[in-house]
Amino acid sequence: MTTPIVQDRDRARESLRTMWRIRRFEEAVEDLYGRGLMHGTMHLSIGQEAVPTAACQALNRDDYITSTHRGHGHCIAKGADLERMMAELLAKETGYCRGRGGSMHIADTETGNLGANGIVAGGVPIAAGAALSAKLRGTGQVALAFHGDGAMGEGAWHEGVVLAAMWQLPVVFLCENNLYGMSMSSERAFNLPQLSDRAKGYGIPGVTVDGNDLQAVYDVTAEAVERARNGGGPTFIEAKTYRWRGHSKSDKNLYRTREEIDEWRLKDPIVRFELETVEAGTLSEADLEAVRDEVRTELRGAVQRANAAPDARPDDLLASVYAEVGA
Repeated sequence: MTTPIVQDRDRARESLRTMWRIRRFEEAVEDLYGRGLMHGTMHLSIGQEAVPTAACQALNRDDYITSTHRGHGHCIAKGADLERMMAELLAKETGYCRGRGGSMHIADTETGNLGANGIVAGGVPIAAGAALSAKLRGTGQVALAFHGDGAMGEGAWHEGVVLAAMWQLPVVFLCENNLYGMSMSSERAFNLPQLSDRAKGYGIPGVTVDGNDLQAVYDVTAEAVERARNGGGPTFIEAKTYRWRGHSKSDKNLYRTREEIDEWRLKDPIVRFELETVEAGTLSEADLEAVRDEVRTELRGAVQRANAAPDARPDDLLASVYAEVGA
């Protein structure tokens, strides 16, 4: 039986480091945006860090993920470089997509990240396709599709899950249910006690888990990944969590109460995991502070270097759109 993450010093430290990298990256992005140094829009996942951190630990480096418009955490948890991510958001040539994609379209194929997606549920059929490819090639790879609760009202979600179930594809559908699809409460949007009940209609396993409990998310994801890798087909996971910020930077948060937000802030997954590691005797307060300092230094350097990088070249904008004649 695998040692729980909270009792494994190396894994506990790496989990904590990943969560802090996600948190600090998004706080830095929020600050840059507020000072007018970053343009467009963005969707922050502050408060949801345990889900991508735990889920990506259950994957191999060559396994695939598809992401969402709220995808910074997924990208980081799968192993992305913070400087290249920051450069992408700042529209720099050194960014993952040479500054062309921005926040909602970062991809990193080297780590198996097939891309964030500005289309709600857009990554679900892509993950099914990647899983089909892996199955046909016999590689043993698994695809994991991160998506939100709002995606489950989209036709693309239904089509992707239907195909995956029909062909028993090695894919995991992981719903980060942060309780709101934009401003629509998931309780109002779906007439279900829990969203995982919908899996029954597709003939696949469905499970609901506390998305702020890193170990719980890891356990259910690892089981689903193993099942998929061994030919058992897809699984649907609902991870209940909460985003502290609005849907996007233009969201005035008029549909939520301050009391509700404050209640969920007390369930901070990072603080929760830190307390668990200290109580288990795995990490000390000094260890926690060392991780925080390490991430703070790493992020500061990433921002400085990304800012100093050359801007994306508008005269070369179509270079990756059309093939050269005779090429």
